Amino acid sequence: MSSAQATNDPTAQKSKSPSRPASASGVTGQTEQQRDYSYYEHAISARRRSRSLIKKLLPRTLFGRSLMIIVTPVVLVQLIATVVFYNRHWDTISERLSKAVAGEIALVLGELERDNSPENRARLFDLTADTTALLISFEEGATLDPTRPREWWDPYLRRWLTRSLSERIPHPFRVDPWFAKDWVEIGIQLDNGVLRVIAPLRRFFSSTIYVFMIWMIGSSILLFSIAIVFMRNQIRPIRRLASAAEAFGKGRDQEQPFKPEGADEVRQAGLAFLVMRDRLTRQIEQRTAMLAGVSHDLRTPLTRMKLQLAMMESDEETTDLQTDLAEMETMLEGYLAFARGEAGEETQPTDLSVLLGTIISDCRREGASITADLQSGIILPVRPVAMRRALTNLITNAGRYSKQCWVAMQEGDHRVIITVDDDGPGIPEDKHEEVFKPFFRLDPSRNVETGGVGLGLTITRDIVRRHGGDVLLGDSEHGGLQVTVILPL
Repeated sequence: MSSAQATNDPTAQKSKSPSRPASASGVTGQTEQQRDYSYYEHAISARRRSRSLIKKLLPRTLFGRSLMIIVTPVVLVQLIATVVFYNRHWDTISERLSKAVAGEIALVLGELERDNSPENRARLFDLTADTTALLISFEEGATLDPTRPREWWDPYLRRWLTRSLSERIPHPFRVDPWFAKDWVEIGIQLDNGVLRVIAPLRRFFSSTIYVFMIWMIGSSILLFSIAIVFMRNQIRPIRRLASAAEAFGKGRDQEQPFKPEGADEVRQAGLAFLVMRDRLTRQIEQRTAMLAGVSHDLRTPLTRMKLQLAMMESDEETTDLQTDLAEMETMLEGYLAFARGEAGEETQPTDLSVLLGTIISDCRREGASITADLQSGIILPVRPVAMRRALTNLITNAGRYSKQCWVAMQEGDHRVIITVDDDGPGIPEDKHEEVFKPFFRLDPSRNVETGGVGLGLTITRDIVRRHGGDVLLGDSEHGGLQVTVILPL
């Protein structure tokens, strides 16, 4: 494109401004991945900003962070309670139960030292099994296994049982915690044999341990469930507000009207959004109505002047006046179109590949050489007339001010990217943002035949931004200008 493209008017003619020098490789700009989509990224992709490691570990949604604020203290309390219980209560219970078993075994040993006859042993062992659930047997002439017993699964029980047996029993002993399932074997070396005591594992534990664990886990699940339900109800109005604001920013209609609800602060934010939306809508409607009246008032004298000129004899002066009048009418149409925008048009699901294909076909019939690479099946809710006008401005300019142009469309990460490249002279890099300003033209003249009125690109970016996207300029790999249109999905 030439500098005349900066006039933003698809009706402008090719100017004679010098072209931008290209690099040796033919690529003067950055790649698509390196370009700065500042407006678009700020508007709809702020969540992709770089974050620290701590922030990356934190939940990203308000629901997750609120739930974490509620759940974290509960989890800490449960952990502290578990540690205190395990270190205090469990330790105390293990000590008392171990001493009780050791005391019962010491009582049996005392009775055996008093009377170690077979009849007394049998009577004593039966009585102990009935009253204490300890199964005791005596192996006369046997010795303890010298190998080291296997490791315990519970350090508290091992410590207290070993200590209690050492305090109460003045004989060598060996404890096998893996004797059988739910049983512990205690072997005591006596002078004439080995006394074997088989104790049930339940003698060393209290049922309150399991009750406490069930209560802790059950209460945690109950609290988590209540917190999830409560937080979902609190977050739902915020999500609806965000959806309403996003739809309004993208120029889309909501299926259900937004209604403020939830907590007082959320309702206040919702009401403020509704007031803001109504003000903006009312301002656009008032501007459109005013411009409609202005258009009617200005068209009337222009029509009278055209009739008077038509009735006059044709000469050089009347011809110049007719040309000036046509230029005034063209400029007036451009001003009104810019101020009016796409007000009044409803959004419709539109196949962008079909829309672009129609525009490209029209431009080809006008003599433009265009190569198209369009991904099919991309349907977006847009205002079709306005979007057609925006894309037509870009493609028409590219085809008019270059020998060859390329139009591509593809679906990216949560967005649709449309690029229009050409091999024309392009636009100076320091003017890439200025050309979007209303009435800005690189051509200082006001002749619509050479530079238009300077509203084409302004109208295009305005339409695209009303759809939540953006239009950016860069250097094409073909040596000319690259125009990138970004639309959110």
